[in-house]
Amino acid sequence: MLYADHLLERLQFLQEGSLQQRLLNCMQSAIIDGIFPHGGRLPPTRDMARELGVSRNTVLHVYESLMAQGYVTARTGSGTWIAETLPETCLHSHAIEEAQPAAAQLSATLSKRGASLLGHATASPYQWGAFVPGAPDVTEFPHKLFSQIQARLNREPDVHRLVYSSGGGCPDLRHALAAYLRVARSVRADADQILITEGVHQAVDLVTRVLCDQGDRVWMEEPGYWGTRNLLRMNGLTIRAMAVDEQGMVPEVGPPPKMIFVTPSHQYPLGVHLSLARRKALLSLARKHKSWIVEDDYDSEFRFSGQPYPSLQGLEADAPVIYMGTFSKTLYPALRIGYMVVPKQLAEPLRIAAAELYRGGHLLIQRALAEFIRQGHYMEHIRRMRLLYRQRRQFLCRLIERYLGPGFLPPVNHEAGLHLVVHLPANCDDVAIAALALRRGVKVRPLSQYYMHQQEARGLLLGYACVNEKQCQDAFGTLKACLTESGIVVQQQG
Repeated sequence: MLYADHLLERLQFLQEGSLQQRLLNCMQSAIIDGIFPHGGRLPPTRDMARELGVSRNTVLHVYESLMAQGYVTARTGSGTWIAETLPETCLHSHAIEEAQPAAAQLSATLSKRGASLLGHATASPYQWGAFVPGAPDVTEFPHKLFSQIQARLNREPDVHRLVYSSGGGCPDLRHALAAYLRVARSVRADADQILITEGVHQAVDLVTRVLCDQGDRVWMEEPGYWGTRNLLRMNGLTIRAMAVDEQGMVPEVGPPPKMIFVTPSHQYPLGVHLSLARRKALLSLARKHKSWIVEDDYDSEFRFSGQPYPSLQGLEADAPVIYMGTFSKTLYPALRIGYMVVPKQLAEPLRIAAAELYRGGHLLIQRALAEFIRQGHYMEHIRRMRLLYRQRRQFLCRLIERYLGPGFLPPVNHEAGLHLVVHLPANCDDVAIAALALRRGVKVRPLSQYYMHQQEARGLLLGYACVNEKQCQDAFGTLKACLTESGIVVQQQG
């Protein structure tokens, strides 16, 4: 019995405390570390006791303690099972105990930049399920069709697609993207202005390394995407957090920035769009001070009502804008393909720098994606997903309005994107509420974590794209209970 063998090995190293306590500690550690798999079944107490050579009462008491602490659950008629989601407090305390002996060693080996990165790391290990923000429904992607395109193109691959890429990505994909973006997003670009990246993170890293010096001032939305903020911090830039209102980023008088980072079509995370007056103001400011605007066209494809907002890049000829996009939300995140449209004078320097820093590749799948776009499958997939996501958003909004109250809905219904924000009272702890929901299997993100500076704004980001109506209904019931237990007054049903 593998469980007992592991416990017998670990018990040899524990000398203090009663046998029952030592066995409990060993089982807790094995569950937390994943050695005993989450969701797996524990051996019956009688079998475990026999294998360990201890009394059955000792094992019974240990199983009962694990159950009381949330590590295991009992299922009538089918035994004892390890919990799928472990209690966060136990995970935290265990992590602290394990980390303490290594803390001094880590502090001596990590650079200041490395320590800063880890200290501000907020990437979630949870990327699927109710209500993960920004997660598309990857099960709806036409995988069979895409695989057929790949298989056909890969039978006799061109040797140039099997080596490092130094040309900014697959030429076929760059041409297909130029044609698509001109029509769909009013982007002014030809294929030579497009660089293929592995996503927005790599694109932001590239432009800040090449176009900024350490200490340069940059503007970023407040609240804004933590991933961009961490990259700017890692590259030694001075970040000025710019307030966001119902018209988007609020430009202020002051020292000019080297770069301005915006999500104008669907501000992340609040969802507002940058007004025409603000767009023109930012363009004027950038031209005057020779600044660069970095436009992350986040979620622009998924607008469910009204007229789509064209890109900021295409508003004026020769605009000082670096336009960024990705297929992570429209297709699936693991594809790891994004793109940049850069002003002509930057195309060659950035292409050379990208080859030096990252050694581009994935040319075979990039060519398949180009074919997928050219044959019209990409637009058809977006149209289909737009309808599906609109239905799921409306369903979630109805749940919020019915069971929480209209005051919890976003003040302006922007009918776009893959998530919405449930607004909470300013005096609540949205981080604690998100942690409570996570312990019960519901994954939301606290709004306060998207602010660089302390704010009164509180809320929860709820992603609806990858959640069908049955899953949404069940998860929302759990979330409502978490809000009630946290002292949030919700609407009472008659």
